[in-house]
Amino acid sequence: MPDTVRDREADRPRRTRRWLETSDGVRLDSMLLRGTRPRDGAVVLANGFTGTWRSPHTTAIAEHLLAVGDVLTFDFRGHHASTGASTVGDQEVLDLRAAVEHLRQQGYTRIATVGFSMGAAVAVRHAGMFGGVDAVVSISGPSRWFYRGTTRMRLLTFGVERPAGRLFLRLARNVRVLDRPWDPVPLDPTELAGSVAPAGLLVVHGDADSYFPVEHARRIHEAARGVRELWIEPGMGHAERAVAEQPGLVDRLAAWLAPHLGPRE
Repeated sequence: MPDTVRDREADRPRRTRRWLETSDGVRLDSMLLRGTRPRDGAVVLANGFTGTWRSPHTTAIAEHLLAVGDVLTFDFRGHHASTGASTVGDQEVLDLRAAVEHLRQQGYTRIATVGFSMGAAVAVRHAGMFGGVDAVVSISGPSRWFYRGTTRMRLLTFGVERPAGRLFLRLARNVRVLDRPWDPVPLDPTELAGSVAPAGLLVVHGDADSYFPVEHARRIHEAARGVRELWIEPGMGHAERAVAEQPGLVDRLAAWLAPHLGPRE
């Protein structure tokens, strides 16, 4: 084998598919991407609603973030091969908790969570409820529940609340949504953002987001304490696809994450 081919093979990330189990017995389908050398830091990517680790946009982001740490991607409950039913941001905190705990068991000592849309709400809520992470990135996330101020969110609400919408999501997107409302209503991201400290919090939002206007990002940022930053991205749309297509954004995310994932002094 020529040296150039051997070098390319050595540089490719190692992928290991893993099954994780939550504290309430849900099994999660996940994929761990590892670099060519052992590292202390890792990133967990939390997809948006209907997102999956199989998405080319999620894969591209994960491979890019390998520059600063190994990356665990997974499917939330009710998505694709993961068991259970989606609760659209409520019990998904247990899914993210299982992912973080799995990385701790694997020996990672520095962990950051990066969430998109619904996953952003989950990342903020998880850090506020359980802690245990060194940094949180909330991208395209809602600040509060039951927002219906855009056409996209009205359509999404129909999909979640109506039997016909849930059938469409199951058949077209391989997402199984719980067929009953929240009881009780969980604390929203704004209510929990102040408890994210001492982890660093970065809030990222596009000014062309068709789901949530930038006021949502500002509300989360204002409610947070400690180390926090707000990036409003000109021309950026919504969630994973928009991040992957926004020039230079993943590089800047990696640079922001790097100090949080390096060895402890």
